Amino acid sequence: GSGTRLVMERYIQKNKLPVQKKMELTSNEAVKQAVIAGLGYSIMPVIGIRNELKNGELQIIPVQGFPIESKWQLIWLRNKKFSPAAEAYLQFLKKEKQNITRELF
Repeated sequence: GSGTRLVMERYIQKNKLPVQKKMELTSNEAVKQAVIAGLGYSIMPVIGIRNELKNGELQIIPVQGFPIESKWQLIWLRNKKFSPAAEAYLQFLKKEKQNITRELF
């Protein structure tokens, strides 16, 4: 169910990369903690490891062809009536999309 996993599996398959999977975890937080504990390395979205990068717990290993960019989308039921808070949040995202992308991604 992970978007990161889907993007990576497609990238690995497309580029015919030899991968030896040693461990499979079910959440980004579990993967992050396993890497911090020294159990290996992983490919993760930068937004999920920003604090660990800042405080030196993790580092980025330069790899040719990386970073891989993917698109994020907001989805909702077609006839959904938003609460005032949800409507305000959606309007904020529409207005600040470029700034959010530049600052966080």
